[in-house]
Amino acid sequence: MQDTHRGQCLCGAISFETEGPLEGLTACHCSQCRRQTGLHYVATRTSMERLTLHGEDRLQWYRASETANRGFCSICGSALFWQADGSPDISIMAGAFDQPLGLKVAEHIYCADRGDFYDLPDDQAPRYPGDRPSSG
Repeated sequence: MQDTHRGQCLCGAISFETEGPLEGLTACHCSQCRRQTGLHYVATRTSMERLTLHGEDRLQWYRASETANRGFCSICGSALFWQADGSPDISIMAGAFDQPLGLKVAEHIYCADRGDFYDLPDDQAPRYPGDRPSSG
């Protein structure tokens, strides 16, 4: 798999590059993700140090909860980023990357909040009713 990944919003006003390997994809089925996208988010994660943004002046942040922000293009509205307060990492929506990305869904989170209009895929990825269990 390549070590540089590129992507952009729908209108191209914001583009980005990541350096180094990306984490497996997380599919989030929480009500916030569902309301913002109409379905669910699928995102990878990388450190802010490995992310280069172009058109950052067009990036808007929405305070989605008491603990996180969602980044989107102020022109076309494309959802691009999710970042927890104080985290050195940032989640990037998989659909914003140029293809092929070469990643698979590694986990499903907030499955208990899933909309009743779709079924979870039979992809063998772990499913959690809420957030992923803590690793520490």
